[in-house]
Amino acid sequence: MRRTKYIMSGGLAFSEDKDMEKLRRFSLKGWHVSGFKFMGYVLEKGEKLDCIYSVDYRPIKEEEEEEYAEFFSSSGWAHIASEGDVHLFRANPGTKPIYTDRETTVEKYENSARPINKLAVPLVLATVLLWVGAMVSYGFLNIFLTVAAIVLSVIAIPAAWTALAAARNRWKANNKKTFVYVSYLLPILVLLIAVLGLLLFDIRAVRMLVYMVIGAIAFPATIWFIMSFSHKMRKDKV
Repeated sequence: MRRTKYIMSGGLAFSEDKDMEKLRRFSLKGWHVSGFKFMGYVLEKGEKLDCIYSVDYRPIKEEEEEEYAEFFSSSGWAHIASEGDVHLFRANPGTKPIYTDRETTVEKYENSARPINKLAVPLVLATVLLWVGAMVSYGFLNIFLTVAAIVLSVIAIPAAWTALAAARNRWKANNKKTFVYVSYLLPILVLLIAVLGLLLFDIRAVRMLVYMVIGAIAFPATIWFIMSFSHKMRKDKV
């Protein structure tokens, strides 16, 4: 019988609470998270326990790790694993949450957004410049810039959506409802602009970009809908 297994994450920027609830459900079945893995978690078989989970986002130096873990341990939160600036903790039900006020919660999501923004902003800018170059160039240069733009878009578009989701979490924590609403409307607006561009322009580079944008919005939206529906069904069963 297998003693370990892998489960996917919904993406902490998109579904942190759902991920933590999912880990709790698995603990109730005797599968306890032991670490992070690419786009998910590693679970180990053990006794059935009711545990709650939480994450913290913070850059920690190696010499600070022990003190950091002890600080949370004194509050009832046991450190499980870390991946970069993301740290996963487990506690007994009823333990006081790691973050209980707006100021520290905002700080948490600012910490989570910082590394994402450092990656997303230059990637998006470089991608935009490459697409502009592809639209105004000809011949071999056009082919080169188009290929480079496509390759970079594969990384830049998901990074941009992740950065937007991380920003939304920060705005929610800071009770900035207008920004939250705009963040939900932005993908729809981008999708409408993309469809409009498809109708108005017959430039190959533009049409390729539009198809990529439409796919980048439609595919994650479909995955999100399926995962949300699955999460709701499982929650109703519990």
